Amino acid sequence: MKREIITTGDGSKTIQIREWNEQYHSKHGAINEAYHVFINQGLDLFQNRQISILEIGFGTGLNAFITLLEAPKRRLKIDYVGVEAYPVVDEEIEELNYIEELNAVSHSGDFRKLHSCSWEKASIITENFSLLKQQKDFREINNSAEFDLIYFDAFGARVQPELWTEHIFSKMFEALKMNGYLVTYAAKGSVRRAMLEVGFEVERLPGPPGKREMLRAKKML
Repeated sequence: MKREIITTGDGSKTIQIREWNEQYHSKHGAINEAYHVFINQGLDLFQNRQISILEIGFGTGLNAFITLLEAPKRRLKIDYVGVEAYPVVDEEIEELNYIEELNAVSHSGDFRKLHSCSWEKASIITENFSLLKQQKDFREINNSAEFDLIYFDAFGARVQPELWTEHIFSKMFEALKMNGYLVTYAAKGSVRRAMLEVGFEVERLPGPPGKREMLRAKKML
């Protein structure tokens, strides 16, 4: 499927799949969405410790890059696992403007390293952030009690409903440590019900620009 770079509402770029009318990030603002969903409602739950994060949909690396930038502010050391079935290519990465839009020129080398480091091998990106990229289908994930936080950033249920099922969320539940969290931009009732069915405690939260709500799920005793 053809992918093209578009500019979103906050000036940051993302990738669009025209045949699906679907974007890697919100067309209302890629950076705004990443901060609202994954940082403000996810990463901010943790301070002054070492944590493990699983990202479902590594994509452009935006969520990972922002997490890398935010880790020292929260005195966090982060082991980050990014799963992606279809990695972006170098030409697409070069068109993304996250370094400029985030005023992160001093971290431009870190952003490039996120994409250039080897797949299937853990790499130290900064003293606060290590990355393991895995190229595989999300349905192949079989981790057990390894992660404190999951960024669930798969394509929407409208175009890939198979990624928003009880089967997938049971894998996410198993992958989380007790009292771990999953955050996602999604808010569909069917998604919430699938999360509840596998054992999550689920709360609706105000959504990012362009969305009324989002979901946060917790693995409880």
